Amino acid sequence: MTEEATRSKKPAPPDEGASAGGNGRKPARTNAASAYTAASIQVLEGLDAVRRRPGMYIGSTDVRGLHHLVWEVVDNSIDEAMAGHATRIEVTIHADGIVEVQDDGRGVPVGRHVTGKDALEVVHTVLHAGGKFGGGGYKVSGGLHGVGVSVVNALSEWMRVESARDGFVWAQEYARGKPTMPVTKLGPSHGRHGTRTLFLADREIFETIDYSFDTIAQRLRESAYLNKGLWIRLVDERTDRERSFYFEGGLISFVRHMNRNKETLTARPIYVERREGGTQVEVALQYNDTYTENVLSFANNINTVDGGTHVTGFRAALTSSLNDWARRVGILKDSDPNLTGDDVREGLTAVISVKLVEPQFEGQTKAKLGNAEVKGQVQAAVSDGLTQYLDENPADGRRIIEKCLTASRAREAARKARDLVIRKGALDGLSLPGKLADCQERDPERSELYIVEGDSAGGSAKQGRDRRFQAVLPLRGKLLNVEKARLDKIVASENVRPLIIALGAGIEGIGDSFDISKLRYHRIIIMTDADVDGAHIRTLLLTFFYRHMPKVIESGYLFIAQPPLYRISTGKVTRYAQTEKERDEIIRQMNAKNVSVQRFKGLGEMNADQLWETTMNPETRTLLRAEIEDAAEADAIFTMLMGERVEPRKEFIKAEARKVRNLDI
Repeated sequence: MTEEATRSKKPAPPDEGASAGGNGRKPARTNAASAYTAASIQVLEGLDAVRRRPGMYIGSTDVRGLHHLVWEVVDNSIDEAMAGHATRIEVTIHADGIVEVQDDGRGVPVGRHVTGKDALEVVHTVLHAGGKFGGGGYKVSGGLHGVGVSVVNALSEWMRVESARDGFVWAQEYARGKPTMPVTKLGPSHGRHGTRTLFLADREIFETIDYSFDTIAQRLRESAYLNKGLWIRLVDERTDRERSFYFEGGLISFVRHMNRNKETLTARPIYVERREGGTQVEVALQYNDTYTENVLSFANNINTVDGGTHVTGFRAALTSSLNDWARRVGILKDSDPNLTGDDVREGLTAVISVKLVEPQFEGQTKAKLGNAEVKGQVQAAVSDGLTQYLDENPADGRRIIEKCLTASRAREAARKARDLVIRKGALDGLSLPGKLADCQERDPERSELYIVEGDSAGGSAKQGRDRRFQAVLPLRGKLLNVEKARLDKIVASENVRPLIIALGAGIEGIGDSFDISKLRYHRIIIMTDADVDGAHIRTLLLTFFYRHMPKVIESGYLFIAQPPLYRISTGKVTRYAQTEKERDEIIRQMNAKNVSVQRFKGLGEMNADQLWETTMNPETRTLLRAEIEDAAEADAIFTMLMGERVEPRKEFIKAEARKVRNLDI
């Protein structure tokens, strides 16, 4: 899980924006400057549209959009590998910020195109130009719209492309999408073939051009898993780091990697591979002893984070196949209810990969697959493959069904506990938790909830808050570790249940009980002490939200407060610092003899005014937004930190201990 710094703004009071004597609307302007005529219509030529509205093509211009440039270029090389023409890909982050991607594929075509320009230039300067629209270029590719590399070109200060094919090397350079030289023959290729692309992201477009080695490495690792036998190398010249990825086992290796710190129910992942029509279906799955589901899906190597028809087909096959087999072998009797989808997915790790000729994605960022036919294709393949495995391995099948039945019983207990809470709330007038100091605002978009540890910090927060839009919920006692608890225990917990009730959206895992539209606050802020205990509580809360309310994180509603560690004062001037470096810099700037430095050990040491000024005032505070950048890695981290196995946690602590500073015990 990564966190992104964000300066939040204070929500406007409910009546803000209304005029003194009316409905708050401004009178319509009728001057000539606002006239909407034929002259108002603009036509953006070529790649100008991309530079004017980059978010339409890469999602955003923040660090996520920056990395999307890398994905677009790498995906072209992956397409060559899927077509059977490339076996190696090398990605280099140069010290000056230039990214280089090189493969040993066929190379971009060169020669005169029907437009009168060279084909190499057309591919890199014209939207919707490429080998992905039929004609034998690619049967299967990760791109649909043919806009990828031309968009990268448009959003780069500089780009250079070299194509080695037919015994020669050809090259062209561009500046912000415009060619700065003709396509030029450099000379013989000396046996080399493939494409080499270098680009420098445009600082006028992007907030930063600081690439994350770990983010790129994780994406390349996934690509290597999804294309067994493909060798991928990543080099970072900025930090002298290097990683190489190569997996003969493909998805089986991927699932084993995801389950590496967990106890599994079967020795080997269940693997299904089949071609259904024009679609290649590949699935690997394995159950473990945890209580959560971890399923990743891909279409033509693109991580479809929002799922789609391939995931729907997989889930339908999993539920029906396990129910049918359990009844056929007598584990489920005629009088027993069927296992539900939630029951059969508890403790499931799976990777679903489909490769198809004409993928239909929702948007250029390809978050969800929409091909209707894929649902039936995946369902048929998984049903046949899973049933065959269960018939051939009945002992494994019985272990899987027993786990599903245990999950079903726990889910029913959780449902009863939840219903009891709802009924009790109805009898009490749907009362909110007694410890909750709610805000006056009822619009979730303008409401905040601070989750704080202990009554002392809760008291300061309640006094210091702006009660119009800020609510405070103190937690008392040790928070339940949801990584080690079944759903019924979580719902019954005296510490977790008040949080669930206060948020008002339910909890995932009990049918369709979680409803993000019912969430009472759209800014949920974890505010804990800056010591070991505070960090532990923060991790427990993050684990809870990731496992049981992931949509809160995905919607961007979860934040972490950043209270200061130091108060630096000269008597007349007071400033605050979060690190030793900031503290020392402030002392240097004050340049006074009588400087007083106070180190806060906890939020309870801060009075209400100090807490408001430093941590709760939207005009001055800094919040960290919790984000899930890599689901597989996030799952592994939470399992390692909060799961049952001790050894992986000990190894992590040993590896990370040297980085710790300012440890409070």
